Amino acid sequence: MNEFDFINKLRLRVEDNAASSIPQPSSLVRGIGDDAAVFKSAGNDVVVSTDLLVEDIDFRRDTTRPDLLGHKALAVSLSDVAAMGARPRWALLSIGVPEAVWNSEFLDSFYSGFFELAARYGVTLVGGDVSRTPDKIVIDSILIGETPKAGAVFRSGAAPGDQIFVTGYLGDAAAGLRLIERGARLPLRSDQSAQVNSEAGEHHRLEYLLLRQLQPEPRVGWGLLLGEQQLASAMIDISDGLSSDLNHLCAESKVGALIDAAGIPIDPLVTELSGRRALDPLMLALHGGEDFELLFTVNPEKAARLPARVDGVSLTCIGEIKEASEGVQIAEGSKPWKLEPGGWQHFKEAPGRG
Repeated sequence: MNEFDFINKLRLRVEDNAASSIPQPSSLVRGIGDDAAVFKSAGNDVVVSTDLLVEDIDFRRDTTRPDLLGHKALAVSLSDVAAMGARPRWALLSIGVPEAVWNSEFLDSFYSGFFELAARYGVTLVGGDVSRTPDKIVIDSILIGETPKAGAVFRSGAAPGDQIFVTGYLGDAAAGLRLIERGARLPLRSDQSAQVNSEAGEHHRLEYLLLRQLQPEPRVGWGLLLGEQQLASAMIDISDGLSSDLNHLCAESKVGALIDAAGIPIDPLVTELSGRRALDPLMLALHGGEDFELLFTVNPEKAARLPARVDGVSLTCIGEIKEASEGVQIAEGSKPWKLEPGGWQHFKEAPGRG
């Protein structure tokens, strides 16, 4: 049993209780099974997401900086809310740290990274908790957003014939993690992310990939546009990997899918890096995870309304939703094969991300 099986087991228990003795509140629109829960309110609907980051499982203290960790703690929740087509509003952040960390400047830097990202998206910290742990850092991030009535985008709305899109590039974060695993480190400074162009030096190009793992940028702008203009029929953020997250979306929508391997957007930096380090860029893009791009489906009649870019981030059509009987497949040339979920699993992988 992996964590997804366990979550589904809990979901079935909740549904059994609701069908017997514990009715669900009438204000609940969507519970377990999506990127966030959705509730009705007097005005807009309310979206609530929660994420847990555990030291030496989801991050390593010796390979990141406190300000980047604070950024990432909020970014992963922003990505969940974006995947619901919602606008982020309020955050609750709880953290447990060992005494040595408490007596250092770690928390000041951590919250600086958090508040800098929060300010960019108008998010207000409204609560949380602080505690002591024996030796590892544990972070719990809760984010509350809003969406117009019945405006949230779920994983369950895809239909055969819908086109499948992703934002940005896939595989960058996984390539950054491979660099970290091979000893690459960021400078001990906390300025803005490295900007990469065709003339950037090798050092800055590698730093860019490290930051894609350690300082991910949630696609809030894309999520808002897709939700507010009702363009996406289903959506999920790519946190566990394209192969896993596409399978999650198809399972909730009870559909199949066919994607084109040649159409998956892979950063030229990743292709270059992979060629010199015996890595497979397609495998990084399919199974790497933590890119926090958005994966969504669109009815063909609405596809022409999609902009080419939002906040400088491009869009790529990678395939089409099929009937459930066809399963989830990927085609390389004219040969399709079954796309098994190969992304991150907490109780299967060797522990430790970036």
